[in-house]
Parts: sequence; C-alpha cells; structure tokens
Amino acid sequence: MSDMSIALQRQVSSAIADKTVLNIVGGDSKSHLGRPVAGQTMSVAGHQGITSYEPTELVISARTGTSLQEIEHTLKRNNQMLPFEPPHFGATATLGGTIACNLSGPGRAYRGAARDFVLGTKVINGDAQVMKFGGEVMKNVAGYDVSRLMCGAMGGLGVLLEVSLKVLPRPASEISLVQELDQQAAIIRMNELSAQALPLSASCWQENKLYLRLSGAKSSVQAARSRLGGELLPESEIFWQQLREHQLSFFNNEKPLWRLSVPPTSAQLEVDGEWLIEWGGGQRWLKSDANPEHVFAVALAAGGHASRYGNTVEQAIFQPLQTGLVSLHRNLKQAFDPHGIFNPGKMYPEL
Repeated sequence: MSDMSIALQRQVSSAIADKTVLNIVGGDSKSHLGRPVAGQTMSVAGHQGITSYEPTELVISARTGTSLQEIEHTLKRNNQMLPFEPPHFGATATLGGTIACNLSGPGRAYRGAARDFVLGTKVINGDAQVMKFGGEVMKNVAGYDVSRLMCGAMGGLGVLLEVSLKVLPRPASEISLVQELDQQAAIIRMNELSAQALPLSASCWQENKLYLRLSGAKSSVQAARSRLGGELLPESEIFWQQLREHQLSFFNNEKPLWRLSVPPTSAQLEVDGEWLIEWGGGQRWLKSDANPEHVFAVALAAGGHASRYGNTVEQAIFQPLQTGLVSLHRNLKQAFDPHGIFNPGKMYPEL
C-alpha cells in the first residue's frame, strides 16, 4: 500500500477509537450534492496517480484522489474516453467523488452509467480494513458485486482508495442535429429513435428544441443525418459540455433545481416549472417552487424518483425510502460501517 493509503487507514482507526464522524472529501467539487456532514474532514485528494493503464485492454486503474482531468487527458492521448462522460462541476473533480456519486453525463442512456464501467475497487471499510473487490477484467465478478455498490453510496459505506474502469475508443465521427418540437412530441420522438438502429449517443430537449447527437463511423453518422433531418448544430461539443457541467442558461436560476429519474416513456409530468429533458426522456430537470412532497409524489407515481440539487438540512434531498428499502439501507450501512463514522446523514438523516 502507498504511504497515503496507510495514513488514511490510520485516520479511520483513530476515528473508530475516538467515535469521530468523518466527512470524506476529494476535490470538494460535489459539495452541493446531498446533505452536509458535520464531522472531521477526511481528504483523499492527496491519494493520486494512475496505477495501471492498458490501452489495448481498454482498462484504467487509478487512485481516487486522481483528477478527472488527468485521467481524461491520458485517455485522449490514446484516442479513448470514459464512456459515461462524468460531469466535473469544477477543476478539482476527482475520480473518487465521481464514482461515489455515480455521476454520468449526456451519453448515459446510450452507453451506460458510471457503475456499468466499474470493474473493481479498493476500499477502507468501517473496521479500518483495506478490502479489494472485483478486478480489472469484465468477467472477474463472482457473488455480490460490491464494487458497484460503492457507486452512488456517497462515501457512506467506506473510503474509496482505488478504482478500475472499462474505457472505450473515441468515436471516429460525431455531429449534432436540432429541430423544433414541443415537450410531449420530443419525448415521443426520443423514444422512437431509441428503439431504432441509429448511432445515437445523446439527446436533450429544452425551450421547444430537440438536440440529438450522433457518434460512430463516418458513414453511419452521415446516413443517420440524412434520415433524421434537422439543422446541424455548430460547435456541438460545447453544447454537450455545457449541459454536462450545468452551464447552460437553464441552470442559472434561483429556483430549486430537481432531478427526476423516470421511465423514458413517461408522459409530460404535471409539476409547474421549467423543464429540461435528456437521456432519451429518462432524466428530467425541473426548476420549480413546487412543494417537495408534490415533486416526490409525481416522480413515484411515474415509477421513478426525484432528488433535489442543493446542500440543505431543512428539506429532504432524496426520494423518501419505503419501509423495506429503509431496512435494506440500514443493514448495508451496518455491514460496511458498523461504527457509523462515514458520511452519516449524507443521503438520509437516519443513515
């Protein structure tokens, strides 16, 4: 183990002995996600470095304090990329924070989520033990896939030390098209296209415009362009980057921002506010002063869930858990963090 990982392990041991809560942070670019944690800061930002990279095997492993910029620049030199296009939300974004939050960008609905590309992890558990799960090949998973369990746990189950990821080649050609459609027509259109053999890699609707990104071999991209119609979007890479990083004008507003994850075929949701829809209809952003209980109820009725962006203790952040799920979450928390020291309350007050 590296000196930094040993130091982190010792900090966990001390926290157990002193019954001290640990607030695990990397680059601190995701502090606006989830609930604030009152505890001793445990920074993994210094635990950096790509430990293994085999371009021919399409696998990269890195310590969790490694910046996303370093990883993406390394991959780009070999004409490869992280398929799930993680948002950075700042120059200090790290691999650990990305995986802990399970963050994915515009291509998620067409290539997969962050958790789908996690092959293995190394973690410090709540008994200060360093544990390794998974490996560096797709078939090296037997029994419970604990590595992917860490995705989206927001540091509540352990301290991520290292992550191994599957990567993909960058597409040979990429263009984006835009056409005028209202919200319901755009939802129907996105679902129709998702069911067809098209090189579709991202979709977004806002302000009565549907944006479609096509990626792949030049011949297939051009054939799809002719088939779909619409205007060619200039500087399209900038548009998708701004969408990913919440830099579009839609996100510049004082109203509460909600993320609703629903079945892509769900009709227009009945909540007053402004909407931006992506992921083929599956991810819907809402700016609204609506009552949180109403937003949660609408998401649940559609077969999905909602979460609020913004760090607050006054209101619920994540969709309230049903009784069975509460028990499951508590059992997982007890198994991985028996002393309750890792980011308690980050997702729910009772966890």
